Amino acid sequence: MNLKLEAVNLVRWLHFVTLAVGGGAAVVALLLSGFEEGREEIRGLAATIWAKVVAWSFRLALVAGIGLLVLMIQGGQNPLKHGHYFHIKLLLVLVLVGLSEMTPKALAAGKRGSALLVLMFFLASSFIVYNKGLFGGSPAPATVIPATADTTFTAR
Repeated sequence: MNLKLEAVNLVRWLHFVTLAVGGGAAVVALLLSGFEEGREEIRGLAATIWAKVVAWSFRLALVAGIGLLVLMIQGGQNPLKHGHYFHIKLLLVLVLVGLSEMTPKALAAGKRGSALLVLMFFLASSFIVYNKGLFGGSPAPATVIPATADTTFTAR
C-alpha cells in the first residue's frame, strides 16, 4: 500500500470518500422516500436530502475523478489505455450524474424509479472498477501444439 503524501493519492481518497457519502446517502434517501407515503410531516425530506447531499457528493466525485485522471496522465499512467473497463465506467458515471440531477424532482413527486436507477448505476460502476480484469484485460495465452507432435491416436 502506498502511503506517500502525493496529490494523486489525496485526490483518489477524496474521490472515494465522496462516492461513499453519495452512495450511502442515496440509500438513505430511498429509504426515507418509502416512509414519506403515509406521513405528511416528512414529505419532501428524501428530495431535500438527495438535492443537498447525494447530488453534491456525486458532483464532487466527478470533479475529483477528472482531477485524478489528469494527475494520473501527467504522472505517466493512463487508465484509458488499459482495457475497456474505464470507458464503460465513464459511460455509467455520466448517466449516473445526469440521472442524479433529475432525481430530486422525481422524489418530490413521489416517484422512486430515477433514484433506483442511480443506485443501480452506482453499484454497476463500482463492480466494474473492482473487477477491471473482466472488461478488456489481456487474454490468456493460447496453448501452442508443436508442429512435430504426434497427433495420431493409438488404441490400447
